Amino acid sequence: MPVTTPAARAAAPPKPLPDAATALPQDFGALLRQDPEIGGILLAEAGRQSSTLQLIAAENFTSPAVLAALGSPLANKYAEGYPGARHHGGCEQADAAERVAVRRATELFGAEHANVQPHSGSSAVLAAYAALLRPGDTVLAMGLPYGGHLTHGAPGNFSGRWFEFAGYGVDPDSGLIDYAQVRALARARRPKAIVCGSISYPRHPDYEQFRDIADEAGAYLIADAAHPMGLIAGGAAPSPVPYADVVCATTHKVLRGPRGGMILCGVELAERIDRAVFPFTQGGAQMHTVAAKAVAFGEAATPAYAVYAHRVVAHARVLAAALEAEGFEVTTGGTDTHIVVADPAPLGVDGRTARERLMAAGMVVDTCALPYGDARGLRLGTAAVTTQGMDEDDMARIAELFGAAVREEGDPGPLRAEVRGLAERNPPYPG
Repeated sequence: MPVTTPAARAAAPPKPLPDAATALPQDFGALLRQDPEIGGILLAEAGRQSSTLQLIAAENFTSPAVLAALGSPLANKYAEGYPGARHHGGCEQADAAERVAVRRATELFGAEHANVQPHSGSSAVLAAYAALLRPGDTVLAMGLPYGGHLTHGAPGNFSGRWFEFAGYGVDPDSGLIDYAQVRALARARRPKAIVCGSISYPRHPDYEQFRDIADEAGAYLIADAAHPMGLIAGGAAPSPVPYADVVCATTHKVLRGPRGGMILCGVELAERIDRAVFPFTQGGAQMHTVAAKAVAFGEAATPAYAVYAHRVVAHARVLAAALEAEGFEVTTGGTDTHIVVADPAPLGVDGRTARERLMAAGMVVDTCALPYGDARGLRLGTAAVTTQGMDEDDMARIAELFGAAVREEGDPGPLRAEVRGLAERNPPYPG
């Protein structure tokens, strides 16, 4: 695979977007004959995905090639350890697949080392903490009310039970990260690690400023880039790799790979990270998922994917502006990413009620915490609908449908019919 930068791929002549699918690759007929109960469930889920709008920021549609790797014979292989040092025999092809995945990941993101075995984003963060911290250490991360993840100190999560977390927030007026507060907290608490990353912050973190704060505090810098990693791959978001000691991410979301995690770091931390993944936090790698990650990394290295990543951001900006025109309050006044966080309170509805009304109209969304209060807003993402081939006009119409659904303007039946038509005109898996 030729080594290219995200910027170079973005500047390449646009090519047609890679199809999310030309046909669903699985043989559901065989499954229905053998196990009609589960086969029926899977067919029903395929129908749900193709007849409603998937606007959850953490979801996307993988390619048929990724799905094929997930259903491949590597699903049968036990492969504890790493290539060339497995605890089981017969790992020649498993080793080859993992080496390809690692090579493609390091080339795609410009990293010195990649571990592609984590089963999830949370598993990746757990391994990063295990490599760098000890129970009781202080960690500085975005507070949960402002968009921090469960692994950023939630009381019910391992992070909140094993480490002392200090949470930074956002400016109450702009909704942007308050870097003066981050620096003040770092000086006061002297954390062992600082985590930058969020599940609902729609702007780019200033990785260089985080690096400066971490250096001043003598702390490791961990970037939790689960959400922006696909944008980073396509050159549509800045990369934390040059600044962070460790970068944790998922391989799904905008990246369009299988559900799983990955870790990037420099060579000086490579052995510690690898040992933290296996044998400390995980056993055998899911080799079919590792192979599917390799497929996704290869797809993300194409000029067409760079076009896709930039379209995801452009669509999110159109959606944010159109939602504001519908009367929603959009946090930070817009977005730089695939995420839009909208407060429906100006329409006289709370977040949970709005989500129920949107679901009734066939639009699938999440809720998330809103800064400075107990209210919840709507967290939307444009990755999946962009994969389906929808355009900016579609984003504007989706915002209008949002407004009508949340305000309950009449019978939701006609709204659901229009949503279904929009989804079926842009199927995730044509055929």
